[in-house]
Amino acid sequence: MARLPRLAIAGQPHHLIQRGLNRQPIVSDDQDRRQLLDDLRECAALHRVSIHAYVLMDNHFHLLATPESAEGLSGMMQSLGRRYVAGFNKRHQRSGTLWDGRFRAAPLEAIEYLLACMRSIELNPQRQGFAGPPEDYPWSSAAHHLGRRRDPLVFDHALFWALGNTPFEREAAYRAWLDQGVAPEEHRRLTDSALKGWPLGSASFLHAIGQATERPVTPRPRGRPPASRAAGSVK
Repeated sequence: MARLPRLAIAGQPHHLIQRGLNRQPIVSDDQDRRQLLDDLRECAALHRVSIHAYVLMDNHFHLLATPESAEGLSGMMQSLGRRYVAGFNKRHQRSGTLWDGRFRAAPLEAIEYLLACMRSIELNPQRQGFAGPPEDYPWSSAAHHLGRRRDPLVFDHALFWALGNTPFEREAAYRAWLDQGVAPEEHRRLTDSALKGWPLGSASFLHAIGQATERPVTPRPRGRPPASRAAGSVK
């Protein structure tokens, strides 16, 4: 079966995952980490993509991002590949690709899944064995959302602002949200959606996307159709 085109919808948040080739590291030290995030900030601004949350791990990263145009995510990631990968290869005297194929992404219904996706992204270091609290991990947006520092890469979504009328109220509400943790099923749903390219949201949200894009928005059932359907009009 031919690969479906990636769904990218202007003005809609997307969960994006980029992995290293063969799960190999995409950064080797803090200089690489700073460079990747600096390059990402410039590429996001160039292609008018708002980054709401992120985490950079050794061999992959996650983004929660809203593009102004349908082409914004692809443009941002292509620019990041040209800038960061070229610099990484030069610095480490290597050649060839760094990424494990094209990035994976899917749109999310904001009211249903944006804060859940933020939480899943910013708790990723703890799932990978980081022992400290989320805001102590220096390569994610958690410290920004918990008031530890202002992160120039992050553009807060309106739903985050709606958590409280003051910075203190928002930070306290978001900390309580993080402290609830991520249920395994929620994490699986968010990850599978991005990796497989299926949008995540209510039935009405999926219907609207399907109508607008004329593209399947849910996986087709596997296997052959039931015998009664396969027989069609034969009676």
